[in-house]
Amino acid sequence: MPRRYSPARALGQLLSGVASACLAAPALAATLNLFACEPEWAALARILAPRANIVSATHARQDPHDIEARPALISALRRADLALCTGASLEAGWLPMLQQRAGNPNTLPGKPGMFIAADGLNLIADAHHHPARDKGHVHREGNPHFQLDPARLAQVAARLSERLAQLDPADASGYRERFMQWQTAWAQQMQAWRQRAQPLFGKAVLAEHSSFAYLFRWLELYQVADLEPVPGLPPTLAHLQTLLQRSRDDPPMAVIQTLYQDPQAGLWIGQRLAIPVLFLPSTVTAEGPTQTLEGLFDHLIDALVGAAIQRPRQR
Repeated sequence: MPRRYSPARALGQLLSGVASACLAAPALAATLNLFACEPEWAALARILAPRANIVSATHARQDPHDIEARPALISALRRADLALCTGASLEAGWLPMLQQRAGNPNTLPGKPGMFIAADGLNLIADAHHHPARDKGHVHREGNPHFQLDPARLAQVAARLSERLAQLDPADASGYRERFMQWQTAWAQQMQAWRQRAQPLFGKAVLAEHSSFAYLFRWLELYQVADLEPVPGLPPTLAHLQTLLQRSRDDPPMAVIQTLYQDPQAGLWIGQRLAIPVLFLPSTVTAEGPTQTLEGLFDHLIDALVGAAIQRPRQR
């Protein structure tokens, strides 16, 4: 016997269907698993793919050159639809082993699931301030710390949005639209940052490694020397004493180190030259105002400008 039509039953079925669709939609959108070798690429991915599952292999207080291939990272890379890494040999000491142990064919070199941020970028020659290239960290492709150049970041974002659109064609228009919105706001931010950074133009700094080389170039700061005697090797007392003698007559604006570098070298020479010592994040952090890329650049410029304003009163 045919079932009689019931408006209440029909409405209930309709609402049940809508509820099921609402519950299913986020799950489908969140199936994209992203593995970021560094926090800056995780931060960029969150902008372009806000519903994706994103894991970062490193954090701001870790040296990205040297990390351990932990089981949790192996598992995350094994599940990844896309791995986002810097390239230019930054991860050469640990990523190949991680790829081998993860056994994910999609994230092997040259595969669609392996995104190298350095591809297609014009990189600064590595170890610009170092006479020796036979020890320590040597990146023959160029300096891999380009995450602190906002213009190069925008280039990476453009390529990443297209790769995401290829991997997830159902949301291709969404990735491209989010990129265009971000790019417009980012260009405005870059103009504002340059305006705020005018007191820095032409100033000299001491720094460890080439971690801030791109930021210095963009802000027209000059790194007069490196606390490292050789790229990737820790500062030595003999090298620091040489830098001290060279800098006494015309001290630089500040000494700058990353959060993961040993602060003793910077404090030693900074105290003797009576100049500010800044310990700055070289990437986004897990908490605080530097969790985002915009917040990171805000913080870096504010700290550097603060040192530039402070310096004349110390002379």
